[in-house]
Amino acid sequence: MSTLSVATMAVAEQACQTIMKRYEPLELPPKNRWHYHQGVFLYGMYRVWEATKKEEYLSYIKGYVDGLIDEHGNFYFARDELDAIQAGLLLFPLYEKTKDSRYEVAARKLRQLLTTINRTSEGGYWHKDKYPYQMWLDGLYMAGPFKMKFAQMFNEPELVDHVLYQEQLMRRHTRDPETGLYYHAWDEKKQMPWADPNTGRSQEVWGRSIGWYGMALVDIIEDLPEGHPSRHELTKVVTDYVDTISRYQDPDHGYWYQIVDKGERKENWPESSGTCLFLYTIAKGMNLGIFDHRYVTQLRKGYQGLVDHFVKMDKDGDVTISGICIGTSCGVYDYYVGRETSENDLHGVGAFLLASVECARALSR
Repeated sequence: MSTLSVATMAVAEQACQTIMKRYEPLELPPKNRWHYHQGVFLYGMYRVWEATKKEEYLSYIKGYVDGLIDEHGNFYFARDELDAIQAGLLLFPLYEKTKDSRYEVAARKLRQLLTTINRTSEGGYWHKDKYPYQMWLDGLYMAGPFKMKFAQMFNEPELVDHVLYQEQLMRRHTRDPETGLYYHAWDEKKQMPWADPNTGRSQEVWGRSIGWYGMALVDIIEDLPEGHPSRHELTKVVTDYVDTISRYQDPDHGYWYQIVDKGERKENWPESSGTCLFLYTIAKGMNLGIFDHRYVTQLRKGYQGLVDHFVKMDKDGDVTISGICIGTSCGVYDYYVGRETSENDLHGVGAFLLASVECARALSR
């Protein structure tokens, strides 16, 4: 392993330890809830466990899941939004390791959400029922990787084609053919204040949303069945995606901005969680053999910029990750650049863990 990749894993572990010291599993905010905030962080911790095999990480994850799921596999989750599905990624490794049927029952309950959530006229999932006729980039990550793993583990191969169709709809409706960038959301009815009256697309390229989409792409490719005919298409999509976002990486500092394509504006600002998700996509693409090493310089620069600008460690070894945009809906430019940032928000710590593990692997090659 290179010096940087060793350091990368060390910081990731310290970030895990910092949050574990601060919160019991069920206290992770928002506490006592099945929620993607915890899901993203804990799935990042699971990836750290995969790399280190330190049982304290898997025990912490199990503590969260077991605290919310009863002996029959019952649990409360929001049944009208894709966000509720993402934390289901934690169920698969726990089921695989323990064969406890509660985890399968819970996964099947989440899978059933996909049969009842409302859809556009083309069959695209509404992001949430309270956002009617809207598809958001976030949604492909919130549901797509879960469906791919469910299809594998519980022998439902038709779910794979379902995931691929949702991705095609997302790409068709949010991608700007001129720049290759993706807008945050699409309103089929073209009624939202942020919706373009002709296309229905939102008007801004918000970093974390396009980051979720890139992460979903590489995770979907990883779990595609061997020889699947869509692999070539998705490989081209993610290659074009990385070529595009690379043009907007800050040339001096290596990070990306809250509004990706407007880094020159003084009211815009560098954002850490989106930067992490872009690095994850690039690194995982390299680890899957999708990209060659032409991105390694950008990856090194990006990770170093991330650590230099957003990550601090105190004398006790506790890690603070800053510059994390708080939870954000869809809007116009002033809304995004006016959002507050936070420290150690689970959006950002989870994204940092996921990026760190993939970057450590890519930089050790």
